[in-house]
Amino acid sequence: MQHNPQTPPNAPAGSGPTFEIQRIYIKDVSYEAPNTPHTFVEEWKPEVQLNLETKSNKVQDNLHEVILSITATVTSGKKPAFVVEVHHAGIFSISGLPADQIRQMLGSFCPNILFPYAREVISDLVMRGGFPQLILAPVNFDALYAQHMEDQKKGGKPAEKTEDGETKIH
Repeated sequence: MQHNPQTPPNAPAGSGPTFEIQRIYIKDVSYEAPNTPHTFVEEWKPEVQLNLETKSNKVQDNLHEVILSITATVTSGKKPAFVVEVHHAGIFSISGLPADQIRQMLGSFCPNILFPYAREVISDLVMRGGFPQLILAPVNFDALYAQHMEDQKKGGKPAEKTEDGETKIH
């Protein structure tokens, strides 16, 4: 029997909540630098626009895929320098929690786990593209999730459900 670090070692099987990372992987990646080589000879005045999105879907009972999508668009002197987009995903086993706590795990806790992996991929792609390293600042997914839930209560934009059962949080 494999021990879950989230449960006490002497706890009987099936008692209490469990959380396990099954797999972390890149689902999709894209990089383009439409104005090279001209971008390299012009004055470098980068402006970064960042877009984050999380999605989750149920793979099987107690097994969920969470996808963190990050798009960074960098312009310099009003011209696009590069665009990098990463969809980093993980498969997580979650059980023994009420539905609202599972939603919070999928919308906040799991994206917090995925973010450093996505940030590393973005930084690497940008450097391999010949540009200075792009290091993304930490993101407070707890605050983003809380804001999303508050928006839902106020009748704002609800989590989107797609036809294949995914849940999107912007």
